[in-house]
Amino acid sequence: MSTLLLTGFEPFHTHPANPSAEAAQELDGLQLGSLQGGGVQVVSALLPVEPHAAASVLEGLLERHRPGAVLLTGLAAGRPHVTLERVALNVMDFSIPDNAGNTYRDAPAHPHPDAPPAHLSTLPLRAILAAWREAGIPGSISNTAGLYVCNAVMYRARQWLTERDRPGVPCGFLHLPANAAVALAAPEDRPALPYLPQPEITRAVRVAAQTVAAELPVLTGSR
Repeated sequence: MSTLLLTGFEPFHTHPANPSAEAAQELDGLQLGSLQGGGVQVVSALLPVEPHAAASVLEGLLERHRPGAVLLTGLAAGRPHVTLERVALNVMDFSIPDNAGNTYRDAPAHPHPDAPPAHLSTLPLRAILAAWREAGIPGSISNTAGLYVCNAVMYRARQWLTERDRPGVPCGFLHLPANAAVALAAPEDRPALPYLPQPEITRAVRVAAQTVAAELPVLTGSR
């Protein structure tokens, strides 16, 4: 049975919850079908909101599970719907501190001098968008993952797979809007945050995971 590694993040900054964590925990152990007829199991994990610790945890998960696909998720408070990231840049430039209290300016996400400036997602982006639309879920492709920890972990995952001659493994990032808990915690003197109910956010992640699993034979071949 193939594995789809699904990650979310812990709460961070002023947010009391993280919808990516709740979706990942809800979907852990989910059995998905594939075109090949075999099963694909979701294995979920939470990452710390600190780039070096997150990279260490993520790379350990990749080494342990050798997944057939990787779906990374995180919160983008302020976005009105779910968004698929097209690209991750080898840059960290934080507008807010991470959970260790650190900020970075013009720093590399990966320290190796030969690391490329960017990695593109290898998820089936258009297929996921079509599946969302069929399921009645608005979504779009984003051309910037920001320069915070979400971008860094997408870059590190793609780099790890590339270095191990597995660049075709479907791997990319899905940004989620606020849920009600995050929106309710927003300061009253700031613009109201758009949000989706957590079950709808989790449904969007599930549809994305199912779409990736269904296309595994097309994208990666038999394993």
